[in-house]
Amino acid sequence: MPYTPIVATLGYVLSPDRRRVLMIHRNARPGDHHLGKYNGLGGKLEPDEDVVAGMRREILEEAGITCGAMALRGTISWPGFGKHGEDWLGFVFVVTGYDGTPFASNPEGTLEWVDVDRILDLPLWDGDRHFLPLVFDDDPRAFHGVMPYRDGRMVSWSVSRI
Repeated sequence: MPYTPIVATLGYVLSPDRRRVLMIHRNARPGDHHLGKYNGLGGKLEPDEDVVAGMRREILEEAGITCGAMALRGTISWPGFGKHGEDWLGFVFVVTGYDGTPFASNPEGTLEWVDVDRILDLPLWDGDRHFLPLVFDDDPRAFHGVMPYRDGRMVSWSVSRI
């Protein structure tokens, strides 16, 4: 069977001093697959946009800010991650420049600035604990991971860097 994932972006906006990251606390919709967890910003690509345009659109929609400088940190394939077992393929970005003031909240939850060195203390998807250190490390190489999920739980993690 061909792999036909939902293509998405996931972005981490850094504060000007690069010590904090803008996260969404998914606490607004009772039926949310991510309810109670903290996450980066992002979502599904539209059919007519590339991943950079999709990342910029999602951050503007979710946080009300316009992305300036940003870098692709990696990609992650999440087979079986979706609410109904859908496969996802995510392009993970760090945003180091933006214009505007972020919203306090959006329909999915509260936006919060979190210390980068405390991000792993938050309620996260179990799998996020594996790739988030790669997002914020000093290695300039992109990472490319595969993180299968089954029944809402991470099964394994493998990663390559080039």
